[in-house]
This record gives sequence, C-alpha cells and structure tokens, in this order.
Amino acid sequence: MKRACFCLLAAAMLLLPLTITADDSKSSTSSEKMTPQTKLLVMRDLQSERVFVKTPLPMGEKGLAIKDGKLTPNQQEVAQLAMLHGFAAKPGDRVVITNVVVGEKSILIEINGGGKKHTKWYQHVSFGAGGGSVTPGGAPQSLEAKGSSVTLQFDKYVPELTGEQVRAMLAPVFDFKALNQTEAYEKTLPPKVQEAIKNHQVLVGMDREMVVYAKGRPPKKIRDKDDKGVDYEEWIYGDPPQEVDFVRFQGTFVTRLEIMTVDGQKIVRTEKEVDLQSRETELAAKKAEEKPADAPSLLRPGEQADDSSNGRQQPQPTDTPTTNPGGTSPHWQIAGLYQ
Repeated sequence: MKRACFCLLAAAMLLLPLTITADDSKSSTSSEKMTPQTKLLVMRDLQSERVFVKTPLPMGEKGLAIKDGKLTPNQQEVAQLAMLHGFAAKPGDRVVITNVVVGEKSILIEINGGGKKHTKWYQHVSFGAGGGSVTPGGAPQSLEAKGSSVTLQFDKYVPELTGEQVRAMLAPVFDFKALNQTEAYEKTLPPKVQEAIKNHQVLVGMDREMVVYAKGRPPKKIRDKDDKGVDYEEWIYGDPPQEVDFVRFQGTFVTRLEIMTVDGQKIVRTEKEVDLQSRETELAAKKAEEKPADAPSLLRPGEQADDSSNGRQQPQPTDTPTTNPGGTSPHWQIAGLYQ
C-alpha cells in the first residue's frame, strides 16, 4: 500500500513541471492584442513629449522603421534621402512628438509635424462673393512638411504595451532621459571625442559642430589661403597674453590646430586624431562622378569638349590677391605680442 502511494506521489511530481511548462508556453505565444483603451493611454503618454535625437532623421514621408530592434534604412540610405530632402533632425537635436498613430501592425511616431503636410478641414473650404473666394483661416503657410517619422513594426499585430515599453523600443532613435542638448549630443560621439569636449579641447579631425560644443562659438574668424593656395577658415579663441588657439578648417573638418601658450611656446598639430568621415561627406564627394557615355550634351556632332567631365571649357587659373598679400598668416601678428 505504501509502495503504491509512493508511486502515485512520484508520478504527480513528474507531471507537475510539464503542466507548468505547457501553461507558460501557451501564455508566451498568445500575447494579447492591444486594446482600444491601451491605445489611448499610449498615445496620451507619448503625445507632445520632447526628446533628443540619437541618429539622423531624413525629412519627408519616408522616415525610419524599427522591427525586432533593427533600424532601417541604413546610414548610407538615410544620407541619400537627406541629400534629396534635407535633415529633419540631427544627433543631439531636440524634437517634439506631434502625433502617435497605433495601427493594426505598427505604431507611427511623428516628430515636428511629421513628413507629410497636414491641413485643417476648413482649409479645403472656400467662400465666394463678388467674383472672389476666401479660405477660412487662410492658406497653409508652407506646402512642404519639415518633420519626419519613426515606425515600430510588428509581425501579426500590436501587442499590449505600456508607454515605457514603447519608449524602450524607440531607444535606437530617441533619448528620453537626456537632460539637455549637449548631453544628448555627446552620447552619440566616440569616447575620445566625448572626453575632449568635456575638457574643452579641440582634436584634429573634429567637425565644426564638435568644436562649437567644445569651445563655444568663435569670437574671431579669418579666411585665407595656405602656401599651396588652398582656401581655409580659421577660428581664433582667446587673446594675448592668455592662451590663444587657432583652429583651422578645410571644408568641414579641422586640419590644423595651433596653440600659443602663455609662456610664448607654439604647439602645432596637423596629424588627424579622430576620423569622423560622415556618410553625408562621402556622398557629397561622389556627386562629381563620371557621366554615362550617352549623357545629354550641348556639343554639336564632331566637337570635342575641353573638359570631359562636363563638356564646358574650364577657365584658366589666374593669380588673385589674397587677403594677406605678404604671405604670412594673420595670426602671427597676434603671436608676436607674446615676444
């Protein structure tokens, strides 16, 4: 008798974990669909919230999409969209969530008005009198939308989610916890650049925006040509007898940094310390790519183009006076005060 009871007890203990496992698997695969009440709560929770951007957002109807934590399109495709329509926001920019739409299989988050122009119902109505017509409230000020959107995509339907869970899913694009713009922008940069900005230092290879975050807007700017005739712009920080920094840009990035210390020493750095070649810059450099053989041309049959790239004769370079004919950089006048 005791042996039979022991066998029954052992069988029950073995069946209990199987029952629990079956219940767990059933509950995990049968996630509930988001109810209309939850949709309203999520929309009210996110609507009008101000957030900081962590990745570039292209302007227009085609925004970004997130599915299973993966962000699309990729950086190169985003840069191509930005070349066509511009940026709605860049990393570190603060935007506002202007609309939240919960669909059957997606949640659409629009920022700064969205990528599609919305009009009021009364802007489609006009009243005519005396041969003229008037639209109540006036016509829209702009026919182009300036915002963008981010879409959370799901396989079958939108499951039950809270506002905080939706924020976590949007983490690849938005920073909901940053306290200010500088903090949000620094999080998108490499650790070496973050440390330099925190210490108010400039590194060769930084772009203009990074220098502004590190040193502030320059009190003085000069434009000149170097010994090879290449145009540059130099930002000057400080006045003698204090330390003076000469930050030289060629294009977007810092190519030369010269520091005149308080004791009169000159420190020059030209070797690139950070490599931050952006997708936008790469695409801009590729704009002058080769044309196809059958490209349209204004040349008559048999005529040869002097410049094979565009079919136009290029003007011959002429010697033009620079802003400093003496050939000495203007900042040496400031540096001379240290001596």
